[in-house]
Amino acid sequence: MNSINISHIIKNSDSKFLKSLPNFVIKVIIKIFRQKELNRTINKCSDYDGIDFMTKFLEELDIKIEIEGKENLPENGKCIFVANHPFGLLDGIILTNVIGNKYKQIKIIGNEALMFIPNLRSIIANVSVFGKNPKKYFIELNKVFASDIPIIHFPFGLVSRFYKFKIQDKSWKKSFITKAVTNQRDVVPIRFHGRNSNLFYTIYFFRQIFKIKFKIELVLFPREMFKKKGKSIKVKIGKPISHNVFDKSLSHTEWAQKVRSQVYKLN
Repeated sequence: MNSINISHIIKNSDSKFLKSLPNFVIKVIIKIFRQKELNRTINKCSDYDGIDFMTKFLEELDIKIEIEGKENLPENGKCIFVANHPFGLLDGIILTNVIGNKYKQIKIIGNEALMFIPNLRSIIANVSVFGKNPKKYFIELNKVFASDIPIIHFPFGLVSRFYKFKIQDKSWKKSFITKAVTNQRDVVPIRFHGRNSNLFYTIYFFRQIFKIKFKIELVLFPREMFKKKGKSIKVKIGKPISHNVFDKSLSHTEWAQKVRSQVYKLN
């Protein structure tokens, strides 16, 4: 049986903050994280791997996906599929289902926490959210972008927060534009409609007020995911943007924000 052990992950992490947490706090985190429920769901899907695992996982959650613009998915899957990031784990699960079932292969630029689920290792390209990225991560990412495999990427790098009086991604990082140009990959914009609970954003505000660097709200991701059980999520897919569009008239950072704006216009 595959299982996530939060206590083991914390004690073996590179984060000094996490390692300093007392046992009673770790027990509270485990409960909030809904470790037992998450492990039960993971083990129901344990006979599946990669894309099939994500599809089965979505079935277990009984979440319906309402997709608009599916005809905009190009026949050539050598693209970077970029999206806003309102929910957390659920965004990656849904996009893997949508994109993976069309092209039958996929790589997700995802944080290293997902590697604790062995069934996902074949489709994850690691980045670190808890510290600096080791050189091997960058080498692997470059290989992925140079391949023909479809890539899912959330360019903000974090889950959407309150920004300019709305729940939305802050500025997108430019790396997906640079990789699109370098590797001649078209970019497909995708918009998720929805948000997390008030508790998620309240904890984020609390962290900002008290200047706590560790992203405490990440612990709520499984809780947020299970709260959407049996519900519908709306997704809109925009028309592909040719990599040739990203010329020198704008910087890569500016192009990234233009694509971000285009995603949020997919109403």
